[in-house]
Amino acid sequence: MFQDEGRFGLLGDPKRCWAPKGIRPIVGARLLREYTYAFSAVSPHDGEMDSLVLPFVNAETMSLFLALVADRHPGEFILMVMDQAGWHIAEALEVPVNMRILFLPPYSPELNPAEHIWKALRESWFGNTVFKGMKAVVDALCVGLRALEADHERTKTMTGFDWITSIHLNAT
Repeated sequence: MFQDEGRFGLLGDPKRCWAPKGIRPIVGARLLREYTYAFSAVSPHDGEMDSLVLPFVNAETMSLFLALVADRHPGEFILMVMDQAGWHIAEALEVPVNMRILFLPPYSPELNPAEHIWKALRESWFGNTVFKGMKAVVDALCVGLRALEADHERTKTMTGFDWITSIHLNAT
């Protein structure tokens, strides 16, 4: 599985949108810097995804997430691939017995397919939305994560490297 965290909050991020010709679209935004974090792990092979929303990131919350993933996959051995964020390499990190961690090279987010989860969430559940408060942000985040967790085929397509194989095969 590939793991990553995404930050979501009240600071608006305007996206492109459609409007009739000659009309400038109006998109709201908030400038409050208040955030929550989504932890996700995905298996690009079968589209299986596990996620958890927590108020901050550190070794304790990361340990909690790893325990959740281990509990959701009893009887399986999990190779968790992740970047080298400070809380990933902290001595206080507790790794479940049915899991091993493999670190990606530094400064290489393009190697982590879990990064695509955040783009999908921001486009489908957060784009051009002004939330009333953090509860609304967390609610939207949970709805989006549950939808992606339930749709294994979409998650598999979004996070798999199959497109690289198809480009290579089509080029030959």
